[in-house]
Amino acid sequence: MKTYRNIIVNALVNLGDVILTTSAVALLKKAYPDARITMLVKPVVRQAVVNNPFIDDVIVFDYKAKSNSFRQMLDMAHEIRDRHFDISFSFDRKLRPAILMFLAGVPVRVGADRIFDDKPSHVTWLYTKTVHIPHDLENTLQAETYQEIVRQYTGIKDHAQPVFADTTPENDAHVDELFASLPKAEHYIALCVKGTFELKTWPKEYFVEVVKALADKYNVSFFITGAPGDKSYVDEVIADMPVPVANFCGHTSLTDLAAIFKRVDLFVTVDTGATHIAATTGVPMVTMYGCTSPKRWHPINKNAFVFTSEEPCCPCKYRAEECPSNPKPNCLWHVKPEAVIKKCEEMLDEAGAVKE
Repeated sequence: MKTYRNIIVNALVNLGDVILTTSAVALLKKAYPDARITMLVKPVVRQAVVNNPFIDDVIVFDYKAKSNSFRQMLDMAHEIRDRHFDISFSFDRKLRPAILMFLAGVPVRVGADRIFDDKPSHVTWLYTKTVHIPHDLENTLQAETYQEIVRQYTGIKDHAQPVFADTTPENDAHVDELFASLPKAEHYIALCVKGTFELKTWPKEYFVEVVKALADKYNVSFFITGAPGDKSYVDEVIADMPVPVANFCGHTSLTDLAAIFKRVDLFVTVDTGATHIAATTGVPMVTMYGCTSPKRWHPINKNAFVFTSEEPCCPCKYRAEECPSNPKPNCLWHVKPEAVIKKCEEMLDEAGAVKE
């Protein structure tokens, strides 16, 4: 196997996928232990990979479909060229980063024949080596697809887990402040109630039932995490809650979230980027899936439990208004709160036993 010392990884994808690609980066570091690895990412996910133990440098590309000028592309290509990379690995199979690697003259450009779906793409023409992904995408963890690209090219046989950026003393200090604002309790439970789109968002009414049941049985302090844009929706959810619930939406960085998940007893969430941040910390967690399948997107965490109704139409790519069972999509409404409550109680009881 040829040795490479300066590697660039393309991952112009969303937060959850970027976290999952770090498992493949870990394999790259194992295959090429003396290599310097740089990751090309969107600005919004930068915090997930800066200060990551397997990533030496990060290039941020403000990628917006149909808005970047050719001049901006050339400027970025010049920056990449000036860094003299030996090889690039594409974990996004997107045209724009593939063009960048070509224009930058990266001599070896590795990508896969498929990553997200089975549709053929001319983007592979820009690779110098296209590896084949042999497994069923929908029934294989997405992290394994990213790792398979590395395994196919390097011959390494190992598997790895995603690794999030290291937290800092500043993160811990900020989390101290947030927790100081909460009522003191025996258990602290974090919630994430809103997905990136409607068919990932478990019903508000169900979250209310979960909080009520757990508050009736345990001494619990609750708070909800999320992006700044989730704040108003979360306020609506909290308005129906039977107990006080704090709204931390917009008050945490990505690394703050990692520090938070290390402190809570339980995380109850929908399928979203924060789910995969939490998974890297090992926190006990319960995730409710809607239109996506846990066979592909299960959080990689031995303490994670997932719920899905396994509808025959899932996984799907419907918009919410197109869903055949709209306005109460079966994939969400058939995941009942009673089962979620029971699993949460089991996890809290186990956490209490450990503390004793």
